[in-house]
Amino acid sequence: MAVLSERRTAPDAAPSRSSPLLLNTASILLGIAVWWAVSALGVKIPAPPEVAARAAEMLVDGTLLADTGASLARVLSGFALGTVVAVGVGFLMGWYRPVRALAEPWVQFFRTIPPLAIIPLAIVLMGIGEVPKIFVIFLAAFLACVISTLQGVVTVDRTLINAARVLGAGDATIFAKVVVPASAPFILVGMRVGLGSAWATVVAAELIAAQEGLGFRMQNAQLYYDLPTIFVSLVAIGVLGLVMDRLLLFAERRLTGWQERP
Repeated sequence: MAVLSERRTAPDAAPSRSSPLLLNTASILLGIAVWWAVSALGVKIPAPPEVAARAAEMLVDGTLLADTGASLARVLSGFALGTVVAVGVGFLMGWYRPVRALAEPWVQFFRTIPPLAIIPLAIVLMGIGEVPKIFVIFLAAFLACVISTLQGVVTVDRTLINAARVLGAGDATIFAKVVVPASAPFILVGMRVGLGSAWATVVAAELIAAQEGLGFRMQNAQLYYDLPTIFVSLVAIGVLGLVMDRLLLFAERRLTGWQERP
């Protein structure tokens, strides 16, 4: 009877796959409603219809697409470079103790310095083109991801490594077949954190003599107290960051399907 009872209740206990999507949608609608209510109560922020109308105007004249493309290109460039370098450095630090002893003090040193504080130095050394903007984004993504990669490598179960050695696997095989898969969840979490850091940095990076970009557009709108334009840029950054984070989360689930999940 107990077994039959368990079998009957198991399907009911399993969460519906559509529940997260429904809850996400409800959360977004609730947030918009709260925003609308706060605006209606007299707080000096534009209401959602006003922001939507301004976004439509910017879409028609091409401003929003141009700014979005410029910011997205900078974020993707800096994030991709930072992630690739961070994964390589993190693996080296985790696999070779001498490399870790040499590199870890510098990594920890630069982690205490906000990437935004590097902007004046980047301007002096690299000029006012695209290079300093991409560099500070690269630095933000790198510092966020390298520690996660290092932690993933050093926490690999030694039993797995020893078992592979007993079976005759060499270092290259162990690294490719054991260390990399076991570190993948840490790397992907670091990438998600690095992506957030990249978007947080792009706004300040675009203050470096930029002529287009969502951060530049907000800075320019601030001079004229153009709150709807500022909100359009904020929403665009939030939507882009959310979509990219969901893509990384999807990749994480596909690449780490073997991992138990709550």
